[in-house]
Amino acid sequence: METIEEATGGRSAAEVLAGTRRAVGPALRAAVDTLPEPSRRIAAYHFGWRDENGVPTDAGSGKAIRPALVLLAAEAAGGRVERAMPAAVAVELVHNFSLLHDDVMDGDATRRHRRTAWSVFGVGGAILTGDALLALAFDVIAASGHPAAQDGARRLSAAVQRLVEGQSADMSFEARPQVGMAEWRDMAEAKTGALLECACALGASFGGGDSVQVAHLGAFGKSMGLAFQIVDDLLGIWGDPETTGKPVHSDLRNRKKSLPVVAALAAGTPAAEELARLYHGGPEPTEDEVARAADLVEAAGGRDWAETQADTLLATALEELRAAGPPRRTEAELAELARLATRRDH
Repeated sequence: METIEEATGGRSAAEVLAGTRRAVGPALRAAVDTLPEPSRRIAAYHFGWRDENGVPTDAGSGKAIRPALVLLAAEAAGGRVERAMPAAVAVELVHNFSLLHDDVMDGDATRRHRRTAWSVFGVGGAILTGDALLALAFDVIAASGHPAAQDGARRLSAAVQRLVEGQSADMSFEARPQVGMAEWRDMAEAKTGALLECACALGASFGGGDSVQVAHLGAFGKSMGLAFQIVDDLLGIWGDPETTGKPVHSDLRNRKKSLPVVAALAAGTPAAEELARLYHGGPEPTEDEVARAADLVEAAGGRDWAETQADTLLATALEELRAAGPPRRTEAELAELARLATRRDH
């Protein structure tokens, strides 16, 4: 079977992401370097550029899926990557603002195979650094001088508001005995889909795309974002800590109403009933109870149902991508990213 490079002249997803990190990295570092201390120091640690003592390191700063979507969407709309660089940096800053806050709210002590920022520098420092990254994102957009900057700032602001709404809903689910599928979808569209939708629409806008292209590419990002969240939920239960960099069964330990859990609890089977008893109320679950909960989610069909939903959303995303009419190579590379998002292991 021919590779994507042979079929389209396009790069593999791994090559796209590596190229994005090389292209966006210097601009991202330059933006972060404008922050005051100690936010600059904490941000440099969070991004994997320095250790807790400020010594340069190369711990890795994430997959760079969101900035890759921005740059490729700009190309898909007929624009140049360089013109969309501020938008790519801004989206990555917003994403990392959310990660810093998420780690605090979830109490996660590890991310990307190292201690989380709050566990090293304290809760207050991590929250304030997240706030600084959020403010910096809008500064980067405003300073770009791009004709689409004002509209882009509004689009990014709306995505942040949706992200916060989704995170709030996700947290509220933890205290509720039952969550419906429609509620979970609304939450995921806000928490994850909104920023991926924004990344694609923002890239298309900075690439000079018309309203139809912007809409289709945004819809591509939205469906991809939902699929991405489903895979994130699957990894939150069954992901390998050596690969994900997060504790095993972390979502079950926090009694999160992720999609596999929501689907399992709605199954009405003996496994679902036992899961409900384990999952609701009482003291923090033991390691044995958490492991048993993972088995019950799978026995009740939650894992299979979630994987099927991810595949369906991927197909929808690819339809929207084709409707945007991008160049063949760019379409192939965006499709590869979407497939990676639904078949990743971390």
